[in-house]
Amino acid sequence: MEDNYQNRTDDDDDYPVQGSQDGGYYRGDSQAANEDEGGSDSTEGHDEDDEIYEGEYQGIPRADSGKGSLAGGPGSVKVDAQQFRDIGASEAERRKDQEELAQQYETILQECGHGKFQWTLYFVLGLALMADGVEIFVVGFVLPSAEKDMCLSEPNKSMLGLIVYFGMMVGAFLWGALADRIGRRQSLLICLSINSVFSFFSSFVQGYSTFLFCRLLSGVGIGGSIPIVFSYYSEFLAQEKRGEHLSWLCMFWMMGGIYASAMAWAIIPHYGWSFQMGSAYQFHSWRVFVLVCAFPCVAAIAALNSMPESPRFYLENGKHDEGWMILKQVHDTNMRAKGYPERVFSVSICVKISLYQNYKQVILDTHKAICVCDPKLFLDLTTQIRKNIIACFSPEYKRTTFMLMAVWFTMSFSYYGLTVWFPDMIKYIQKQEYESRTKTFTNERVEHVTFNFTLENQVHRQGHYFNDKFLNLKMKYMVFEDSVFEECYFEDVTTTHTFFRNCTFIASLFYNTDLFKYRFVNCKLVNSTFLHNKEGCMLDFSDDFNNAYMIYFVNFLGTLAVLPGNIVSALLMDKIGRLRMLAGSSVISCISCFFLMFGNSESGMIALLCLFGGISIASWNALDVITVELYPSDKRTTAFGFLNALCKLAAVLGISIFQSFVGITKAVPIIFAAGALAAGSFLATKLPETRGQVLQ
Repeated sequence: MEDNYQNRTDDDDDYPVQGSQDGGYYRGDSQAANEDEGGSDSTEGHDEDDEIYEGEYQGIPRADSGKGSLAGGPGSVKVDAQQFRDIGASEAERRKDQEELAQQYETILQECGHGKFQWTLYFVLGLALMADGVEIFVVGFVLPSAEKDMCLSEPNKSMLGLIVYFGMMVGAFLWGALADRIGRRQSLLICLSINSVFSFFSSFVQGYSTFLFCRLLSGVGIGGSIPIVFSYYSEFLAQEKRGEHLSWLCMFWMMGGIYASAMAWAIIPHYGWSFQMGSAYQFHSWRVFVLVCAFPCVAAIAALNSMPESPRFYLENGKHDEGWMILKQVHDTNMRAKGYPERVFSVSICVKISLYQNYKQVILDTHKAICVCDPKLFLDLTTQIRKNIIACFSPEYKRTTFMLMAVWFTMSFSYYGLTVWFPDMIKYIQKQEYESRTKTFTNERVEHVTFNFTLENQVHRQGHYFNDKFLNLKMKYMVFEDSVFEECYFEDVTTTHTFFRNCTFIASLFYNTDLFKYRFVNCKLVNSTFLHNKEGCMLDFSDDFNNAYMIYFVNFLGTLAVLPGNIVSALLMDKIGRLRMLAGSSVISCISCFFLMFGNSESGMIALLCLFGGISIASWNALDVITVELYPSDKRTTAFGFLNALCKLAAVLGISIFQSFVGITKAVPIIFAAGALAAGSFLATKLPETRGQVLQ
């Protein structure tokens, strides 16, 4: 292959070129007849030490060759000055080469066609995107069970709910930048592997801190999936297919939410699906759910091992032979599936540009940094990533980057804030309805009575209980105030949101109960004894206004509601353009926010949740597509990862702010969401339209 490769480069002027005047990447079959000739005259007589290397053939001397005065000497200052004068011209030439590569690559993709290969990659990358959708829902679904299993306080519950977003923020930033250095496929495999490993560990760890740590690292892993998946898939799609099929790919995020909701519905409420080893180790049904949620990620890893690296990444980094082989694989796979196995891939790659001459050393150093944990190599890799991020703010891309930052932030702030605020509002409405049915008892006197049934949603004030027995009893949302318990016996009592305030216990015995100290507020215990208190926190799925089934059902409906929006955006993305789709969907979402004022019932809030989700998904799809298309290949995943990290930061802020107004006012969240969406839709119109353009 090396001889043929040299023949093609030396004899460029002797063969006609299709689609290019100055010799490029797309060539006809007339070249094939000469591929079996002998070695090139330009390399005859050279020994191994004098062999022309790729960069030198392009007019780039070896760094150690000493040609001219580069090695030092009287003329070195003059040469250095000349080099500085040539920087501007070199940068202009590099941009011209990038544009030429983009045009030629588009021509190659047109010849490869769209078929079996792209659809296979679609489902493989869809699994990775599905794993990201699952990760968003996991903690929210297990929180009602985990908070009781781990005895979580309110601050700990809030941290557990937000930790996945912090992890995904770090992961998007890290893996997005790394994918532009070592490749899309390899970076995606690494981040998915980290997610699957720590998701597996999180289902078994017992302590709150270790569970929090595992979910954090799981989020760091999956955080890279969105920027890498969209960039990876876009580089296999021709211009006329890109917008539509990237939008179809977004459906897998919805499928991840549906999968998580269905699995939670089927697994978590079954408390019997558990085992324990003494009181130290307990494995409840919600841990089974966490384990099952890792399956899409594991499946994505297995399937991704059979897929190749992005050929565009190889071509951008001087790996022309590898890129040609992958493009030939795409072509042959599609042609065989369409019934044309005889069609020959009439494209060959000649060495013309190499945007990163030190690519092989970068890959080698990256592997060493990851596998050997060399601090110096890690520092070098960090420096390379930092330079790539800074390049996104270069004069050429600064305006685009700042505009996209504003659009990503406003959309994420409103979307994630409202999607979390909706379920919280539904629970608040349920709680109000439940509390309206509370029964109140005052000045009652009860003597010699055995309570062996459930006491629920009652308030007892100024009561007197003498020689009463509370056996095998469940107390749910019970409050005893200013009451006296004299010579009472409590055995095997389980409580949920039950408190004794300003009560007095005289000569009473508590045996095998979960009546811990915090349930007695300003109480006096006289000659009373506690024996064999229950350990840990008790799971109770019969909680009316925090019913597990309702939580999963609401999220299932909200996720399913985005299906029509996904279909519409996919069908219209390449017809009306990205900007119209983005701005139009944002405006309609903004208007729909004002309907939230009329959501005064549980069913009304669920309907509004579905409406908002179905409308806003089109703007997300358009934003994903336009972000991919506005940056060149060497900055694509870096920019996408940075913007996606900003998205997660905005999500944390939106969730925290919107939740603080639950039960206080609707006006503030509605104004915040509508204002953010209005600002985002206005700024979106200032972005350049990318429909009909080749991928940079």
